[in-house]
Amino acid sequence: MNKNKYLLLFASIGVLLLLVVAAVSENFFKEWQGIQKAAKNQEGAIDVRLRQIVNPNLKVTDRCVSCHVGMAPGEQITSNLTVAGAHKPVYHSPTEMGCTICHGGQGLATEKNAAHGNVEFWPEPMLPAKYAYASCGTCHTPLNVPNLKTYEAAKNTFERLDCYACHRVEGRGGTLRVGGVGGMEGPDLSGVGIKGYNAEWYALHLQKSQQAVDGDWKTSFKEVSDADRENLKIYLGTLMGASKLIEAKAQFNSVGCTGCHKVGSFGGDAGVDLSRIGERDPGQLNFTKVHGERTLTNWHEQHFKSPSSTVAGSLMPALGLTDDQIDLLTMYMLSLRRRSLPDLYLPKDRIRAMRFGEHEFALNGATIYSTICSSCHGVDGKGNRFAGIPPYPSIVSSDFLSLASDDFLFQTINKGRPGRPMLAWGERENGLKPDEIKALVAYIRQLGGNVQQQPDPLPQIWATGDVNTGARLFASNCSGCHGKNAEGADGPGLNNKVFLSSVTDTFLVTTIGNGRTGTVMQGFLNPSPTRRELTKAEIESVVVYLRSLGNK
Repeated sequence: MNKNKYLLLFASIGVLLLLVVAAVSENFFKEWQGIQKAAKNQEGAIDVRLRQIVNPNLKVTDRCVSCHVGMAPGEQITSNLTVAGAHKPVYHSPTEMGCTICHGGQGLATEKNAAHGNVEFWPEPMLPAKYAYASCGTCHTPLNVPNLKTYEAAKNTFERLDCYACHRVEGRGGTLRVGGVGGMEGPDLSGVGIKGYNAEWYALHLQKSQQAVDGDWKTSFKEVSDADRENLKIYLGTLMGASKLIEAKAQFNSVGCTGCHKVGSFGGDAGVDLSRIGERDPGQLNFTKVHGERTLTNWHEQHFKSPSSTVAGSLMPALGLTDDQIDLLTMYMLSLRRRSLPDLYLPKDRIRAMRFGEHEFALNGATIYSTICSSCHGVDGKGNRFAGIPPYPSIVSSDFLSLASDDFLFQTINKGRPGRPMLAWGERENGLKPDEIKALVAYIRQLGGNVQQQPDPLPQIWATGDVNTGARLFASNCSGCHGKNAEGADGPGLNNKVFLSSVTDTFLVTTIGNGRTGTVMQGFLNPSPTRRELTKAEIESVVVYLRSLGNK
């Protein structure tokens, strides 16, 4: 009995000691306390206490300012500490918005590793510094972002025309012309993509220049070409803050990812939905073959380098991207996250994208093509070939475009090729609108050197021949590439009602006879040591057979 009493006593004392140690550690030895004790402001030492920023409207509470004391409201830290000191100038004040809304991490934590998310499989880790702009994607979802080539051309036009001389953009420029406030004659253009600007700016600028007797207006402003004004319009439309994120989105709109992946309500179904990929829990990812840190950031970087190494059985080919391209695409992936914010805080583009499903890319032919078509048909339209995947055909060869009518191209894009990777982009939920498909058709012709369909005096269906003969010839000459039942293999599927309803016999007869440049399709009217030559009558029989498939 006495033995148990002593055991209970010692256990109680032990627990008490542990509580004392924990209390002392929590109140005297925490890292944030040491940082605060070392920090000095203009009045001297600061109060050592747990600090936090609360914004109930944004549903944000974080204690980052317990260590980063220079960002606590109203504080000016004079000590030269790593984590102390004022935040760099940003559009959103961290004293009002908190820190985690931009940087991520666990705002309620008081330990460095936990706060930064540097804990294995800890959800929502802090964004690395080079990807910090990714957080802007929570709110800023600018529509009408072009592909990277168009974006860079537009941005370079703004610089080439010396617009920075009078206008400031995100802290740069506006200091070279004398006479204005702070040397800046023109308004700050940093947010005109949100706020808007006077569409008559050019006429007003030109009028001022023509009316000026001398001075900067007389000597500096010159006439601007229509092409340059269009580029300026594109660039000004992207000025919605977070220019690095805009560049990342432009890169995303250049590599055809939405041909397979959905973002929001638009895109393909072959790959995973990317709409909220930026907030994915790293604990749900496979890091077996991923080198380096077990973080969401590193996973994305490695995935872009070698998709099949990070996702077993992935059909996504290695795109041969540069490190800069991978960095931009990774930033865009990390930006695809959502927070429940009141509409009051959301830019109009964010609301339009969420409420009305508007497309988050520029609606010109070049950007539409690069966004959904380039990954399969190549940036130049000449087709892509990836190991282990049937080749994607060229769509810009002159022999193809001279036979393909605009309606044929339109219907192919609109209705797709059932059973093949080519989706029905016009018939999908929130798909391409007719005017957008027409713009895409026009761009495809532009890629092919503006080759137009040659006038065809014949009706759509005119070929004559024996269907049984055609079936036999198809089996012996065509099935190896196009499949036993013309369903498609290495070559495109021909047993397709959508295809057969819009293609002409002239197209089929000519293509079989002469072949298709940029593909493995050789002309059967031409002699070959590896296959027999077909007569025009035999080719017509093959066409009659293909037509019969469309009636089944």
